[in-house]
Amino acid sequence: MGLQNIGIEKISRRDFLQKGLVFGAGARGLAAGYAAVPDVFAKAVYAAKGAGVTNDRVLVMIQLGGGNDGLQTVIPISDGKFRDLRPTLGKEADSALRLDNSWGLHQSLKGIKSLYDDGKVAVIQGVGYPKPSFSHFDSIRVWETGDPTRKQQNGWLGKTIEKNYDSAGHPLIGCATGTTSVPGALRDLQATLTVINDQSSFKFQGNSDNVDKVMGTLYTGTPGIYGALFDTAMSTVRDTVAQLKTSAAKYVPKGNYSDNQKLVFSSKNQLAAALQLAAELIVTGTGVKVLHVTLGGFDTHYTEQARHAALMGYLDSAVSAFHADLTAYGMADRVMIATWSEFGRRPQENASGGTDHGTAAPVIIIGDPVKGGLYGQGPSLSKLDTSQNVSYTVDFRSVYQEILTSHLGVDGQDILGQGFERIPFIRSAA
Repeated sequence: MGLQNIGIEKISRRDFLQKGLVFGAGARGLAAGYAAVPDVFAKAVYAAKGAGVTNDRVLVMIQLGGGNDGLQTVIPISDGKFRDLRPTLGKEADSALRLDNSWGLHQSLKGIKSLYDDGKVAVIQGVGYPKPSFSHFDSIRVWETGDPTRKQQNGWLGKTIEKNYDSAGHPLIGCATGTTSVPGALRDLQATLTVINDQSSFKFQGNSDNVDKVMGTLYTGTPGIYGALFDTAMSTVRDTVAQLKTSAAKYVPKGNYSDNQKLVFSSKNQLAAALQLAAELIVTGTGVKVLHVTLGGFDTHYTEQARHAALMGYLDSAVSAFHADLTAYGMADRVMIATWSEFGRRPQENASGGTDHGTAAPVIIIGDPVKGGLYGQGPSLSKLDTSQNVSYTVDFRSVYQEILTSHLGVDGQDILGQGFERIPFIRSAA
């Protein structure tokens, strides 16, 4: 946990937990179907600070890292300009999965298309922000903080957790799976977060698996009143590790994440592995409310057609397995997935058969709580901006606001700092 970096004289139990708990997930997963959940973690879901957030809904954010090509994901099948601008890539329009007479999903998204046909997918077109940046790092920061002015430092989800759920530093409310660091969207200096990086073993990040040994190290330099403080903090950590280890043998995935259900994190199946871990956390009642996972590889400057098709396939198979898993456990009505990427790609393909950094792109919302359909105005290829990119028609904060208010049941304006046009793509929480 990087304990050597914690200021002993200033730490509180909550501060201690906020330094970040990093676990690996046991070889068979995290926890059992409907296993009983220890007191503090189950109750933490409902322990909102002031407004009394009581719904049991869960949000899973999928980052499509690198800048996903929105025009190659939700394809303008009837626009001849698309084929003119993309002599090679435009051929995907011929095999797209038709949503209506104008738009179709990439052919690799067959599972998501099936969910769309069932009314469980909302496609929000033209999502972006004012004065877009073509820098990966700068645009990621904008999306992660929910702030195009670049003034905010904390992530919009981290802020949500801190303001609404994390009144006592419960480790499992906000989790990132399939990574070794806290994503910026979850980051907040006042929020307690957990990172679960892989399926090898549960452990502290560092040289020791032994919680008591860590406690002994802390006590050595922590006399007087801090003894009780660390006892409480480490008890919480010990209980977390014990719960995850105990339940690891009981969880059985009910979605087809892979042929043998033994996933390892790699470039090809990282999303499926991360979503399987996410499902384990959800169906076993650990108290998780917000999860973040990532699929990288979308910076497709060259030979995009095959690479993007493969990435769409990874997304589709992982999401389909995740939804099937939750459905089998009777929990799909609680969980919603939302994709995001730092920017789209330019409308015109380049000389290398790829596309360069662009602007607006679709956001795809998936799950039983979703009101399915097409939302927003699709990008116009005949009215490009001065940089020859499509103009955004939906502020990305409108999407965030609806997720916060209608799905999680928190005050979206409080998190985002102002109100935005509503896009009603979520069914009201009970």
